[in-house]
Amino acid sequence: MQTDEMDELKQLVAELKADRAAQKEKEKREHWTKYVSLTMVCVAVLAGLATLKGGGFTTRTLKEMNEATFNQSEASDQWSFYQAKSIKQNLYEIELEHARAATLPTTGLVEKLQAKIEKYEREKAEITASAKKFEATRDAARSTAARAAEHSKGMGLTITLFQIAIALGAVCLIVKKKPLWIISIILGAVATAEMIRVLNFMPL
Repeated sequence: MQTDEMDELKQLVAELKADRAAQKEKEKREHWTKYVSLTMVCVAVLAGLATLKGGGFTTRTLKEMNEATFNQSEASDQWSFYQAKSIKQNLYEIELEHARAATLPTTGLVEKLQAKIEKYEREKAEITASAKKFEATRDAARSTAARAAEHSKGMGLTITLFQIAIALGAVCLIVKKKPLWIISIILGAVATAEMIRVLNFMPL
């Protein structure tokens, strides 16, 4: 009886040792999975940064487009003002021609009309300079908006690559396949390189 109990106890101890050894072996084999988790944390942080930057570029695009629209409106107003001044100047020029053609003395009318015409000419020059300034600001804003949109597009690609890398890392942890981790690292590296390119080599 005691021998049977001793045998059962020995068998139980042997099974526990075997289970413990198997568990240790499994932990040893899967020791690399903790590095997968660390990699995914790093990739997630980079993805968050890329998302933040991408949102900033989108906001900059909208801001610059609004700026361009405002300056286009201001330039259009200036050119309308220019046309109004031109019409008034033309009326004074016609009146001046009539005054010069008149046979009766004009008592300084010619001088007054000439002064009015010169005044409108000066005002038109000022309006032209103002309109061109608004147009230059508009063009600069449009150019900046186009570059910001390119940045946003580049960040969109970066975010997508980071998301795929994270998904592959998660699948890797489930199925315990190292090749998925390697692919995830490669995608994360490509995404990081794209983010650096967008931030450093595409100046606004």
